[in-house]
Amino acid sequence: MEEAQLNWYALKVFYNKVFEMEDRLAGMGLETYLAVEKVPLKGEEHLAAARKLAQLPEGGRADSRLVREGPVIYRREPMVKSLIFVRADETDITQVAEMLKGPADLNKPEGFVYRTPDWQSFSVIPDRQMTLFMLVTSSGESGLKVFSADELTHFKSGQKVRVVEGPLKGAEGYIKRIQKNRRLLVAIEGIVAVATSYIPPQFMETVKE
Repeated sequence: MEEAQLNWYALKVFYNKVFEMEDRLAGMGLETYLAVEKVPLKGEEHLAAARKLAQLPEGGRADSRLVREGPVIYRREPMVKSLIFVRADETDITQVAEMLKGPADLNKPEGFVYRTPDWQSFSVIPDRQMTLFMLVTSSGESGLKVFSADELTHFKSGQKVRVVEGPLKGAEGYIKRIQKNRRLLVAIEGIVAVATSYIPPQFMETVKE
């Protein structure tokens, strides 16, 4: 039997519940990606988080907002509070879309799956765009700035380049002038884009369209 095709999709999540949605999707056996910044905890915050993690029962699930790396505990903060990505086949993404509608008797949707401009189907994110977006947003680089699809219309198209050195090696996007600085912009078309901080020209090469 042929395996179902898996694709990446974007979900808009209401009420600042992306972490709860991340847990629910994981419970359905689905791969997810949430672009986050990791904020190191200090002082009382660190102690409270350490106690919380230490008190977990054997086999208990940790708070998905907390990440321990050696002695350091980080709090995950979403780069876009209402956006999460999921990799699913057509059957599963249809189930996710139904789940996001919420209980019919409450008429209180929890979000939606992004659709194509004609609204006829769910919008499939090309693997290449998703890979590049994950590369940049998970790099740990400082100075990243996220833009919505609507905000991108304010920036003129620039030269397409590839990063060949440094932590963002392999990233591809367009050079854009944003707030008077030239930045590399990596986009998931129609949904979101992330702009890097300054990258030295010698770390980049031109990519032919």
